[in-house]
Amino acid sequence: MSVRELVVLGSSSAVPTRYRNHNGYLLRWDGHGLLFDPGEGTQRQLVFAGASATDLTWLCVTHFHGDHCLGVPGIVQRVARDGVPHPVRAVFPASGAVYWERLRHASAFRDTGVIRETRLSGEHVAIDTGDAPFGLAARRLSHPVESYGYRLTEPDGLSMLPGELARRGISGPQIGVLRARGEITAPDGSTVTLAETSRVRPGQTFAFVMDTRLCDGAFALAENADLLVIESTFLDAEAHLARDHGHLTAAQAARVAAESGARHLVLTHFSERYRPEDEERFVREAASVFDGEITLAHDLDRVPMPRRNTARG
Repeated sequence: MSVRELVVLGSSSAVPTRYRNHNGYLLRWDGHGLLFDPGEGTQRQLVFAGASATDLTWLCVTHFHGDHCLGVPGIVQRVARDGVPHPVRAVFPASGAVYWERLRHASAFRDTGVIRETRLSGEHVAIDTGDAPFGLAARRLSHPVESYGYRLTEPDGLSMLPGELARRGISGPQIGVLRARGEITAPDGSTVTLAETSRVRPGQTFAFVMDTRLCDGAFALAENADLLVIESTFLDAEAHLARDHGHLTAAQAARVAAESGARHLVLTHFSERYRPEDEERFVREAASVFDGEITLAHDLDRVPMPRRNTARG
């Protein structure tokens, strides 16, 4: 059975707290495991989440500030130690390659050959995903160091219409022929087309927007996203800190969601200055701007992908 869900491994920002680990987000997608921004402690958080290194097929780093990458050594070495047999694609900004190399080879261990690197450069990068059942793209964000957000997109598909098929007398293996050829001759001699007996099944979209100010890249990544995971480091009272350090407030994150047509907003990456009793303030500020579903992330939360938005089909 296919699973599509976000597993939150950590939801703090620069400094982990008693309540929140450094960043770490595992997206399960039909047998693939995309690990975004593994901060310190991510290897252990995977254990708590019931996941393992063998679940990973992608390792995506937005930028090389420590809370987004200090878990790389443990993840790579766990991939090696567990003998992961399949390729694990590592994607990261080319400008941070020197940091990647230091993290990738941070200590002595029996190395693995399954890590395959893709280095990002440019404003908008379409990433070769091979035979994966999704597309993956990256866009530049606005942060003091080069940073990218990621957007995963499932291609649109087709859903057959059982009522129309039955009305035209098409059943069994004939349906496969119809899908493959685009048309078929019905028992009564008429031509039945795929367009008459199916409808578009809209693909789903996941967007991951970390450390950034408001910028075109953030809005482009979030456009019509079914699930948008976005940093909300500060509350509006500290908007000046957000601007100065290249971050978003909860209201700004919600603005990205609202203006981009996102469906489900996941707020995360909270400054250590805030306490559990401040969480409702983040939700209130976001809800004042965005009227869709809002989740305030906690470590080890599991957030399922929303049901398909059939209105787009």
